[in-house]
Amino acid sequence: MDGTATDRFDSSRFEASRNRLASLAYRLLGSATDAEDAVQDAFLRWQAADRQRIEVPEAWLTKVVTNLCLDRLRSARTRRERTAGAWLPEPLLDGDPMLGPADTAEQREAVSLAVLTLMERLSPVERAVYVLREAFCDSHAEIAGILGISESASQQHLHRARRRIAAARHRGGAADPDSARRIVEEFFAAAVSGRTEELVALLTDDATAISDGAGLTRTLLRYDTPQRIAAVARAGFKPAAAKRRLVGGTPSVHHARVNGAPALLFVVGDRVSGAVTFDLGGGRIATVRGIAAPARLVRLTESWRRHGPDTPLLSHW
Repeated sequence: MDGTATDRFDSSRFEASRNRLASLAYRLLGSATDAEDAVQDAFLRWQAADRQRIEVPEAWLTKVVTNLCLDRLRSARTRRERTAGAWLPEPLLDGDPMLGPADTAEQREAVSLAVLTLMERLSPVERAVYVLREAFCDSHAEIAGILGISESASQQHLHRARRRIAAARHRGGAADPDSARRIVEEFFAAAVSGRTEELVALLTDDATAISDGAGLTRTLLRYDTPQRIAAVARAGFKPAAAKRRLVGGTPSVHHARVNGAPALLFVVGDRVSGAVTFDLGGGRIATVRGIAAPARLVRLTESWRRHGPDTPLLSHW
């Protein structure tokens, strides 16, 4: 095999692993943009490596991507952004290959916006162990080799990660998709019509709402009582000319599944201008997240364009 043919063969081996690597990077970083950058950096290292000496390409690439992500998580810039409270995970439409494996409850939960947010409480190594074990079912021996730690250390990191996430996770159990959709549609209808009491009744007593302020604020906006959330939702969902000018047109509103959870998408033409996601517990809404910063909606918009139009909940918001 000549050099050109070898390069093509080696490139094809990398491409066969690209989706898995992108999913790994997204789960570690919570950002599709950063995940794509990490995978591209890994590709450059793959090209520069002596590939004849790499016995198991998938294991080598997994180690490279994991450590590239750890470097990003440890960087001063990342710590400043996330400590400042201006960070939310980037939402992905269900079916996006970057969400990765979803065969088990653990795999699905590990990529939920709730868990991606909770993983901010973990150290970078704890985060890596949790993702590699829960989402990709790697053994502790494999994880130890990737991270350069002992198997017992890997087990300890996983135990701490599970404990911290379980302690912060909202209790109550998620609703099935049909029930979840009904609850979200009721919330939207009540918000648009201004029915505050109905909104409060749909929220858990300890519900929270978080918004990125469309990227116009330096910190996230947080609301921590059902009454306050209802007031904000009523004001936020009420159509207005100023809001249409802000998003560049008249949106249609669609139900969707984002990171495994029910969501409302505000779509102008074929561009998603805003996403509101919901975590449910005990048949009520526990968390509302509003994401409208354009940089966080790029990949979601790309997936939506491939998804194709459906019947909107509201054609002209």
